[in-house]
Amino acid sequence: MRSRFLLVFLFPMAILAQTNAVKDIEGRVHSKDGDVAATHVLNITTDRASITDINGFFSIPVRVNDTLVFSAVQFKKKTIVVTPDIFASTMLSVPLEDALEQLDEVVVTPYNLSGDLTKDLGGLEIEPVVTASTLGLPNAYVKIPTKAERELFEATSGGGLIPLTPILNKISGRTKMLKKRVERNNLYSRTARVRAYYPDSLYRTKLKIPKGKTDDFFYFCEVDPRFQSVVDTHDLFKIWEFLEKKSTMYRKNNDLD
Repeated sequence: MRSRFLLVFLFPMAILAQTNAVKDIEGRVHSKDGDVAATHVLNITTDRASITDINGFFSIPVRVNDTLVFSAVQFKKKTIVVTPDIFASTMLSVPLEDALEQLDEVVVTPYNLSGDLTKDLGGLEIEPVVTASTLGLPNAYVKIPTKAERELFEATSGGGLIPLTPILNKISGRTKMLKKRVERNNLYSRTARVRAYYPDSLYRTKLKIPKGKTDDFFYFCEVDPRFQSVVDTHDLFKIWEFLEKKSTMYRKNNDLD
């Protein structure tokens, strides 16, 4: 009787403790046009907020049953309730829908333009393009670090005789987390580069990947250790050969043949 009483008493307490647990959930928003940078992520239950990076990745503290709202000018507002499954997941994928509706075609001819490019181009006065490279500035070709790379640099650098910041970040695991984030962003940028090489129709017609499975197929390619080295060759034939081999394995694993 005593053990049954303890079980009945402790079980609700365990459920309550799990519900009140807080963790930083990571995720990525995505859309058809790929313009997902600077999307606002708001936990309206706790009034905590975050914003996506250039590739759509974000991180925000949540608990089970918290409500997340994703919003940006170009997208329809998206609301998600954090279920136990979402809370336990390692990566939350959030599809966003375009909010802008296509307008009727409007023909505008300002400055007495005729609409004939062969005539109008000759009469246009075009200002020279001013960039760091055209001005010959010394930093013209310096690569601008991403947000994740800047955060990693800040976490691993410090001044003074004993730089405490890098030590504390290493102990807490923040440095390891930021390194993984940089690696993940670099991997995603490679995937985006590959997808830009070939029309989406080729993945369906040549590789026989269903339209709704393209993202999952590329994740299947990403986890292959050879993916990074093949993409970095910039050889379109080698990359396509790699994708063909992976597509055969992907279809077999998912019973798509």
